[in-house]
Amino acid sequence: MSGATNMTQPALELKDLRKSFGKTEIIRGVDLVVQPGERVAVIGPNGAGKSTLFNLISGRFGPTSGEVLLHGKRIDGMKPYEINRMGLARSFQITNIFPKLSVFENLRCAVLWSLGYRYTFFKFLADLEDANDRTEELLEMIRLDKKRDVLATNLTYAEQRALEIGVTIAGGASVILLDEPTAGMSKSETTRFIKLIREVTEGKTLLTVEHDMGVVFGLADKIAVVVYGELLAFDTPEAVRANARVQEAYLGSTVADSQAGGH
Repeated sequence: MSGATNMTQPALELKDLRKSFGKTEIIRGVDLVVQPGERVAVIGPNGAGKSTLFNLISGRFGPTSGEVLLHGKRIDGMKPYEINRMGLARSFQITNIFPKLSVFENLRCAVLWSLGYRYTFFKFLADLEDANDRTEELLEMIRLDKKRDVLATNLTYAEQRALEIGVTIAGGASVILLDEPTAGMSKSETTRFIKLIREVTEGKTLLTVEHDMGVVFGLADKIAVVVYGELLAFDTPEAVRANARVQEAYLGSTVADSQAGGH
């Protein structure tokens, strides 16, 4: 990271974050500092608490105790839309778009909200040049400009995920959370999608939950390993790959497999 980045607040900070459901503690005292512009992959076995952690960061759940800070400001306990307005956007495991709207209309809906138009339906959408220009930019960025008038329901699965990425970044959020973005994709689709994610999140802070270790080692600057609700390791891919505790708890032969695959 550059020296300029070190002079700023962390993009995201978790302080002794805990979440219990009844008597069951799912997140057990996680401390994490993510600097602006870092790409962080959150990995761990099923049931480790990865999605719960994302839900706490994005405001879907409130923590039992601890703090979540976005650019130095506490956001724990805030509603998801309030957190979104502060510059954090999240996509979900399940594609979250309007299937009966065109690609262009899906993106424009997200852009209109981000530009402050809200529910001003009395305005003619065609006359909103700033919104339309921004939507066209997004179309090209996610490489769906040739599908601009296609209904979202008629896109391929990979194209729908690309559209969701476009919707996620439409508001100009500086911190992006992606929940298993390549799940269900073929190997070739995954390769293209990693490249797309890299491009559209350039200069932004990225957190992604991902099971595909090829994606993890190909995309992340740092890896956060969550096991049984605790942060087992947070380091560079190389350091995590060599971490005996991580290999024992989670990675094992998967690391060797990803190395053999050239990732």
